[in-house]
Amino acid sequence: MRNAIGIGVKEALPQEAWSDLVSCQSAILVDVRTKEEWGSVGVPELSSLGKTTIFIEWQEYPNMSYNPLFVKRLMEELKTKPIEKIFFICRSGVRSRHAAQTISNHLNDLGMQVKCVNVSEGFEGNLKKDKFGGCSNGWKARGLAWRQYQ
Repeated sequence: MRNAIGIGVKEALPQEAWSDLVSCQSAILVDVRTKEEWGSVGVPELSSLGKTTIFIEWQEYPNMSYNPLFVKRLMEELKTKPIEKIFFICRSGVRSRHAAQTISNHLNDLGMQVKCVNVSEGFEGNLKKDKFGGCSNGWKARGLAWRQYQ
């Protein structure tokens, strides 16, 4: 894992996140993109690991306002099983960084020891230099499991 971006938050490349999701049964993945992004671009597929991605919007489309229920909804998910590590993913790693920092701060305030990790390249990654022909990195471009959202 790469450098920390804030108290309790680290960065991981998509393949590092996948590897940890494989090896750590108590690690989860939270996709913080919008419903529209899930539907049009696809989502990480974790069924081969016996896991499911948690889908909670960090910002709500179309005005991209902060989702006031984000922390509450994720905390409800965390009640159901012991969690050691939470990976956060968005399109390119920006929104997920903010979500990871918010949850890390919240968990620290509660005295909970859970590692929060931002998937730095996100699901789609950066556009290629010519801005055509897809993305140059990210979960999909690195060949990790994904599927269409239903």
